[in-house]
Amino acid sequence: MSDIRPFPGLRARDDLAGRVIALPYDVVSEREARALVAENDHSFLRVTRPEVDLPLGTDPHAPVTYAKARENLDGFRARGWLQQDATPCFYVYAQTWRGRTQVGLMAACSVAEYDQGLIKKHELTRHDKEQDRVDHITALDAQTGLVFLAWRDRYPAARAALAQARILPPAWEVGTEDGVVHALHVVSDPAMVAALQAAFAEVDALYVADGHHRSAAASRVCATRGGLGGSDRFLAGIFPDTELQVLAYNRLVADLHGHSQQELLDAIAEHFELSPGVDPVPQGRGHWTLYLGGGSWIGLRARPGVVPADPVGQLDVSVLQDRVLGPLLGIADPRTDERVSFVGGIRGAHALQVAVDEGRAAIAFHLHPTGMDQLFAVADADRLMPPKSTWFEPKLRGGVVVNPLQPVPDAAS
Repeated sequence: MSDIRPFPGLRARDDLAGRVIALPYDVVSEREARALVAENDHSFLRVTRPEVDLPLGTDPHAPVTYAKARENLDGFRARGWLQQDATPCFYVYAQTWRGRTQVGLMAACSVAEYDQGLIKKHELTRHDKEQDRVDHITALDAQTGLVFLAWRDRYPAARAALAQARILPPAWEVGTEDGVVHALHVVSDPAMVAALQAAFAEVDALYVADGHHRSAAASRVCATRGGLGGSDRFLAGIFPDTELQVLAYNRLVADLHGHSQQELLDAIAEHFELSPGVDPVPQGRGHWTLYLGGGSWIGLRARPGVVPADPVGQLDVSVLQDRVLGPLLGIADPRTDERVSFVGGIRGAHALQVAVDEGRAAIAFHLHPTGMDQLFAVADADRLMPPKSTWFEPKLRGGVVVNPLQPVPDAAS
């Protein structure tokens, strides 16, 4: 079962939602965040990227930065830019982009279920990023970042309860600069709240699609606070897999690790069939493209026996890492090697080509997106994906709903 709970959310005031909700903190650079806040001082980036209100060069992980985040959150509340619901609610969050709509339920999920593996993960976390979220939650006494959860869309009761809740008039509906229309429906009716809770209790597992650092941080805060003050719950947006869109997560490598272009292609050809002059976007699983400059892309297709049968090894990101990036380009650990960088599929093949043409990378690889079925298979096997395997679009915005925690006296940071 999935134990989800309503909570008295702190959320953007209805008439200000278009100005308050903001891109997630981890998809914008400090320079981009400063520019966005300069245009809009209501932006929730002032809470999630508080260094924008501090002098250039301020350490984003320094105590003064987390203190500024708390100051800004308190200021948003004091000015009435954020409002808190008086009773525990669920929230239906809908996003429409390029003719597709994904509808999720924002709820307080169980840290215990996460710790027990009933909420399944598929990525390792980095200590520094996890600690950043711990410090942010602790300073704010609030969870500001959604953990993006998915569920297999095979539970009619959950689907029906979610559809019924969405019939409610939205508290607000706004469009953002990236062409996404966001809408929030507040579910406060006790009967409807109970129906949603009962329906989702039938869902046997939830899966972390994005937000591994946020869920891990919530677990650590819960342990520190002994589960008090609402810390036994974490803020999540729960979406059916059939509505989610996964884009490719592509790779740029700074150099060819001592190879000439022809030497590298000859080595790659041992495991892949090469096809010059192809479309930059791979046509399906087991296909990749690479770009070395000159305006022409080269297609790769795995030769027989190259792709293993296990759920992790057969991922396109794994095959590329195990057959090319690691042995040929010397990228032993893509989590830490600064010679490799990752480019979300939303930026398209053009961004990869420009990076190579401008000399910011020596080679680009375009992948086919990892599927939700593959994510489920890896998580069900209690295995881990390589880093940067999935890019979900559209992104869940910050400031839509915040989960306030009650402060615990003398809680350690």
